[in-house]
Amino acid sequence: MAKSNEPVTIKKYANRRLYNTGTSTYVTLEDLAQMVKNGEDFIVYDAKSSEDITHSVLTQIIFEQEGKGQSLLPINFLRQIIRFYGDSMQMLVPKYLDMSIENFTKEQVNMREQFSKTFGVGGFGVMEDQVRRNMEIFDRTFKMFLPNGRVEETPAAGGAPAAAPKSDDFDELKRQVADMQKRLDQLGDKKD
Repeated sequence: MAKSNEPVTIKKYANRRLYNTGTSTYVTLEDLAQMVKNGEDFIVYDAKSSEDITHSVLTQIIFEQEGKGQSLLPINFLRQIIRFYGDSMQMLVPKYLDMSIENFTKEQVNMREQFSKTFGVGGFGVMEDQVRRNMEIFDRTFKMFLPNGRVEETPAAGGAPAAAPKSDDFDELKRQVADMQKRLDQLGDKKD
Protein backbone atom coordinates (compact mmCIF):
# COMPACT_ATOMS: atom_id res chain seq x y z
CA MET A 1 0.00 0.00 0.00
CA ALA A 2 1.51 3.33 -1.09
CA LYS A 3 2.03 5.92 1.62
CA SER A 4 -0.19 8.96 1.19
CA ASN A 5 1.05 12.53 1.60
CA GLU A 6 -2.21 13.33 3.35
CA PRO A 7 -2.14 13.38 7.15
CA VAL A 8 -3.88 10.54 8.97
CA THR A 9 -7.18 11.50 10.55
CA ILE A 10 -7.54 10.75 14.24
CA LYS A 11 -10.92 11.17 15.89
CA LYS A 12 -11.23 11.88 19.58
CA TYR A 13 -14.46 10.68 21.14
CA ALA A 14 -16.24 11.94 24.24
CA ASN A 15 -14.90 8.98 26.23
CA ARG A 16 -11.41 10.42 25.46
CA ARG A 17 -10.55 7.51 23.18
CA LEU A 18 -8.59 8.23 20.02
CA TYR A 19 -9.46 6.42 16.80
CA ASN A 20 -7.01 6.19 13.90
CA THR A 21 -9.14 6.17 10.75
CA GLY A 22 -6.13 5.08 8.66
CA THR A 23 -5.68 1.80 10.51
CA SER A 24 -9.23 1.53 11.91
CA THR A 25 -7.84 1.04 15.41
CA TYR A 26 -7.94 2.85 18.72
CA VAL A 27 -4.67 4.48 19.66
CA THR A 28 -3.14 6.07 22.72
CA LEU A 29 -1.26 9.33 23.17
CA GLU A 30 1.88 7.21 23.31
CA ASP A 31 1.01 5.77 19.88
CA LEU A 32 0.57 9.31 18.54
CA ALA A 33 3.93 10.33 20.05
CA GLN A 34 5.54 7.41 18.23
CA MET A 35 3.86 8.50 14.99
CA VAL A 36 5.39 11.97 15.42
CA LYS A 37 8.82 10.42 16.05
CA ASN A 38 8.39 8.31 12.92
CA GLY A 39 7.58 11.43 10.89
CA GLU A 40 3.95 10.45 10.33
CA ASP A 41 1.62 13.42 10.05
CA PHE A 42 -1.84 13.38 11.57
CA ILE A 43 -4.73 15.68 12.38
CA VAL A 44 -6.96 15.13 15.40
CA TYR A 45 -10.63 16.08 15.18
CA ASP A 46 -13.25 16.10 17.90
CA ALA A 47 -15.63 13.35 16.74
CA LYS A 48 -18.73 15.26 17.83
CA SER A 49 -17.97 18.84 16.73
CA SER A 50 -15.41 18.08 13.96
CA GLU A 51 -13.21 20.78 15.49
CA ASP A 52 -9.47 20.45 14.80
CA ILE A 53 -7.92 19.74 18.23
CA THR A 54 -4.47 18.69 17.02
CA HIS A 55 -2.75 21.50 18.94
CA SER A 56 -4.24 20.51 22.28
CA VAL A 57 -3.52 16.81 21.72
CA LEU A 58 0.13 17.51 20.83
CA THR A 59 0.39 19.72 23.92
CA GLN A 60 -1.08 16.88 25.97
CA ILE A 61 1.57 14.51 24.58
CA ILE A 62 4.31 16.94 25.66
CA PHE A 63 2.68 17.28 29.09
CA GLU A 64 2.66 13.51 29.53
CA GLN A 65 6.28 13.16 28.39
CA GLU A 66 7.35 15.88 30.82
CA GLY A 67 5.37 14.16 33.58
CA LYS A 68 7.25 10.90 33.00
CA GLY A 69 10.47 12.59 34.03
CA GLN A 70 11.61 13.13 30.46
CA SER A 71 11.98 16.87 30.99
CA LEU A 72 13.01 18.59 27.80
CA LEU A 73 11.73 22.09 28.43
CA PRO A 74 13.68 24.10 31.02
CA ILE A 75 11.63 25.82 33.71
CA ASN A 76 12.79 29.28 32.69
CA PHE A 77 11.76 28.57 29.11
CA LEU A 78 8.27 27.54 30.28
CA ARG A 79 7.99 30.68 32.43
CA GLN A 80 9.05 32.85 29.52
CA ILE A 81 6.48 31.24 27.23
CA ILE A 82 3.76 31.87 29.83
CA ARG A 83 4.83 35.52 30.04
CA PHE A 84 4.30 35.91 26.30
CA TYR A 85 0.60 34.97 26.53
CA GLY A 86 -1.39 38.19 26.18
CA ASP A 87 1.77 40.16 25.42
CA SER A 88 2.16 42.19 22.24
CA MET A 89 4.90 39.76 21.18
CA GLN A 90 2.52 36.77 21.38
CA MET A 91 1.90 36.80 17.64
CA LEU A 92 5.62 36.55 16.86
CA VAL A 93 6.51 33.77 19.27
CA PRO A 94 5.02 30.81 17.31
CA LYS A 95 6.79 31.85 14.10
CA TYR A 96 10.04 32.42 15.98
CA LEU A 97 9.82 29.04 17.72
CA ASP A 98 8.98 27.31 14.42
CA MET A 99 11.98 28.92 12.75
CA SER A 100 14.26 28.16 15.71
CA ILE A 101 13.33 24.49 15.98
CA GLU A 102 13.62 24.09 12.21
CA ASN A 103 17.13 25.58 12.31
CA PHE A 104 18.03 23.47 15.33
CA THR A 105 16.81 20.35 13.54
CA LYS A 106 18.96 21.17 10.52
CA GLU A 107 21.97 21.82 12.74
CA GLN A 108 21.25 18.61 14.66
CA VAL A 109 21.99 16.63 11.51
CA ASN A 110 25.32 18.43 11.16
CA MET A 111 26.08 17.91 14.85
CA ARG A 112 25.36 14.19 14.59
CA GLU A 113 27.62 13.90 11.54
CA GLN A 114 30.40 15.82 13.25
CA PHE A 115 29.96 13.77 16.42
CA SER A 116 30.24 10.52 14.51
CA LYS A 117 33.36 11.78 12.73
CA THR A 118 35.08 12.96 15.90
CA PHE A 119 33.87 10.40 18.43
CA GLY A 120 36.14 7.65 17.18
CA VAL A 121 39.09 10.02 17.03
CA GLY A 122 38.68 10.74 20.75
CA GLY A 123 37.63 14.37 20.68
CA PHE A 124 34.49 16.38 21.21
CA GLY A 125 36.08 19.64 20.02
CA VAL A 126 34.04 20.00 16.83
CA MET A 127 30.82 19.20 18.64
CA GLU A 128 31.63 21.63 21.45
CA ASP A 129 32.25 24.38 18.89
CA GLN A 130 28.94 23.63 17.20
CA VAL A 131 27.07 23.69 20.53
CA ARG A 132 28.76 26.97 21.43
CA ARG A 133 27.79 28.52 18.07
CA ASN A 134 24.21 27.30 18.42
CA MET A 135 23.94 28.77 21.91
CA GLU A 136 25.35 32.10 20.71
CA ILE A 137 22.75 32.19 17.93
CA PHE A 138 20.02 31.25 20.41
CA ASP A 139 21.21 33.95 22.83
CA ARG A 140 21.17 36.65 20.15
CA THR A 141 17.74 35.73 18.85
CA PHE A 142 16.28 35.34 22.34
CA LYS A 143 17.49 38.85 23.25
CA MET A 144 15.36 40.22 20.41
CA PHE A 145 12.29 39.39 22.47
CA LEU A 146 13.42 41.16 25.63
CA PRO A 147 12.10 44.72 26.10
CA ASN A 148 14.72 47.27 25.04
CA GLY A 149 17.24 44.43 24.79
CA ARG A 150 17.83 44.58 28.57
CA VAL A 151 20.18 41.75 29.29
CA GLU A 152 23.23 41.79 31.47
CA GLU A 153 25.99 40.37 29.36
CA THR A 154 27.67 37.35 30.84
CA PRO A 155 31.35 36.72 30.19
CA ALA A 156 32.13 34.44 27.30
CA ALA A 157 33.54 31.04 27.98
CA GLY A 158 37.05 32.49 27.63
CA GLY A 159 36.29 35.16 30.29
CA ALA A 160 34.97 32.68 32.82
CA PRO A 161 37.23 31.48 35.63
CA ALA A 162 39.46 28.68 34.45
CA ALA A 163 38.10 25.26 35.24
CA ALA A 164 40.18 22.40 36.47
CA PRO A 165 42.12 20.70 33.72
CA LYS A 166 39.95 18.39 31.64
CA SER A 167 40.24 14.83 32.68
CA ASP A 168 37.58 13.80 30.24
CA ASP A 169 36.00 15.48 27.22
CA PHE A 170 32.58 14.36 28.40
CA ASP A 171 33.02 16.20 31.72
CA GLU A 172 33.95 19.33 29.78
CA LEU A 173 30.84 19.01 27.64
CA LYS A 174 28.69 18.60 30.76
CA ARG A 175 30.29 21.72 32.25
CA GLN A 176 29.54 23.69 29.11
CA VAL A 177 25.92 22.55 29.10
CA ALA A 178 25.62 23.62 32.76
CA ASP A 179 27.12 27.01 31.85
CA MET A 180 24.62 27.40 29.02
CA GLN A 181 21.76 26.51 31.37
CA LYS A 182 23.04 29.10 33.84
CA ARG A 183 23.05 31.74 31.09
CA LEU A 184 19.50 30.82 30.09
CA ASP A 185 18.44 31.03 33.73
CA GLN A 186 19.98 34.49 33.94
CA LEU A 187 18.09 35.56 30.84
CA GLY A 188 14.86 34.36 32.41
CA ASP A 189 15.65 36.13 35.69
CA LYS A 190 16.32 39.43 33.92
CA LYS A 191 12.82 39.33 32.40
CA ASP A 192 11.30 39.14 35.93
